[in-house]
Amino acid sequence: MATDYDAPRKNDDDSGEDSIEELKGRRNEASTPSVDEDEAEAADSYELPGADLSDEQLSVRVLPRQSDEFTCASCFLVKHRSQIDHVEGKLVYCKECSA
Repeated sequence: MATDYDAPRKNDDDSGEDSIEELKGRRNEASTPSVDEDEAEAADSYELPGADLSDEQLSVRVLPRQSDEFTCASCFLVKHRSQIDHVEGKLVYCKECSA
C-alpha cells in the first residue's frame, strides 16, 4: 500500500488543538517538585573526603597469597598464575601491565 508522506497527519485525539498557553501551563505543573526532603538528613548520608574515620572498624578478611597466585612487579596486585605474561629474573609481570 502506498503512503503519501507529504500529507498532514491525522490524530484521533484532540491534543493537536491545544493552545500554546495550555501547553506551557501543563509543563509548569509537571515540573513542580512533589518531594519534601530535609537537607540536614540528606547531608548526614554523604561522606566528605578527608573525614575522620579513626573510630571505624574494618570488616574485611585478608587472605595470604595462595600457591597458585603471584604478585605483579609493576602494579603490585595479587593475580592468578594464568595472568602471567613474562618473567624477568625474579620479577613476574601480569598481562595487563605488559599490554
